[in-house]
Amino acid sequence: MSCKKIDVPIKLVNPLSEVPSYAHAGDAGLDLCSTEDCTLRAGETKTVGLGVALQIPRGYMGLVCPRSGLGSKGLTLSNAVGIIDSNYRGEIKAPLHNNNPTMRYEVISEHPDGSFTTRLSKNDDVIKVKRGDRICQLILLEVPEVNLIQVDNLDDGGTRGTSGFGSSGVRGERL
Repeated sequence: MSCKKIDVPIKLVNPLSEVPSYAHAGDAGLDLCSTEDCTLRAGETKTVGLGVALQIPRGYMGLVCPRSGLGSKGLTLSNAVGIIDSNYRGEIKAPLHNNNPTMRYEVISEHPDGSFTTRLSKNDDVIKVKRGDRICQLILLEVPEVNLIQVDNLDDGGTRGTSGFGSSGVRGERL
């Protein structure tokens, strides 16, 4: 089965920019690279440039998503996922966040009974991002333009109805 391809004009807005690319055939996201070095202390957020601007076709949107491998080390995007509208032409940037806790318990001593004496101390863990590091990924999705029609009533939604957050529980039957 072939995959739908679209042409997306790209402009490198920084001499240190790299054209986003797929790491492997079949990947959903194009890797985006930092154009600068930065250090993030635990709990800190910094916005870094990715050095590219896109002309996303109307009817599409871009999603800037975290890379799962970096998330396991504490580096994520502060806004979880960023949306790039088709009419945006500026540089794409990433608000990076060091998700590691700012405080941690430090073991001071271990006792013969197996218990520990601990103290709360500042977490000095830092994450270093270097220019050229693949720090997030870009996914393009087709999106419809929506025409909202105001009505007095909505159908009941089936079994869900107006039940909101947590209504499906953690365990149990699914349809």
